[in-house]
Amino acid sequence: MATLAYSLLVFALLTLSISSAVNSLSLNYYDDTCPHVEYVVANAVKKAMSNDKTVPAALLRMHFHDCFIRGCDASVLLDSTKKHKAEKDGPPNISLHAFYVIDNAKKAVEAMCPGVVSCADILSLAARDAVALSGGPTWKVPKGRKDGRISKASETRQLPAPTFNISQLQQNFAQRGLSLKDLVALSGGHTLGFAHCSSFQNRLHKFNASVDVDPTLQSSFGASLRNICPAHNKVKNAGTTLDSTSTIFDNAYYKLLLQGKSIFSSDQSLLTTPPTKALVSKFAASKQDFDKAFVESMIKMSSIHGSGQEIRLNCKVVN
Repeated sequence: MATLAYSLLVFALLTLSISSAVNSLSLNYYDDTCPHVEYVVANAVKKAMSNDKTVPAALLRMHFHDCFIRGCDASVLLDSTKKHKAEKDGPPNISLHAFYVIDNAKKAVEAMCPGVVSCADILSLAARDAVALSGGPTWKVPKGRKDGRISKASETRQLPAPTFNISQLQQNFAQRGLSLKDLVALSGGHTLGFAHCSSFQNRLHKFNASVDVDPTLQSSFGASLRNICPAHNKVKNAGTTLDSTSTIFDNAYYKLLLQGKSIFSSDQSLLTTPPTKALVSKFAASKQDFDKAFVESMIKMSSIHGSGQEIRLNCKVVN
């Protein structure tokens, strides 16, 4: 009984923290001090996308990885030094890229409104633009985040891993005040992007003592993945897209998941409980329902209170 009471207290405090963070942000935060910030950020994202179709997936993932460590404070943007390893060099973040998009946006914003707009807000806006410019929904981003100066590679172990089961995922999201619905909706971000073999090798070779390949994988799909990622793969960037339309923000991810064509174990785990499976089916059947849930969950996630206390003039400032 005492454990239950403690769990309820922790959840209540997390909910209060999230609510307070949301309330401290404002849709009109820069109306007077930097009214054209959203236009400038969107232009930076659009320009980068014209040269590199992987930019939207990179920005969305970067924002997610930022918010899950110390809240949304742009700590993922900080560079390592000789004596200190920052988040961007932690194992789960080594494949993050397109940091230059945020740097370019910040430079343009600083030229227009010096010392006003945080890197954390620019990253939140850029993630929204990445989704919208890829055919997904748009939304009004609450603003007013501050930038943090603490960034530790060791803390990236707190990020949800592609090998997580549903219990591990649920706990990881709940620790940040996010629900099962948020978990399933935000997993839909996998509609954009690419996965390296190392992230899903566990499903293709020596899955368990009885079978080599994860039996939940559709057989021909599993065979194609094994061809891409052989047991002793030596191709550095070998891997596959996360769904069949990896540069378009749609609900194909959920449709493929129901067909046994998911990439990560964590994706497949969404089918292992009735509540999460029902949400997968709902989002597979209706892009409109998915878009609505994704927007709600993105606003909630991007409002996780960060540790930032300043406006950095350079998004690459070191500790």
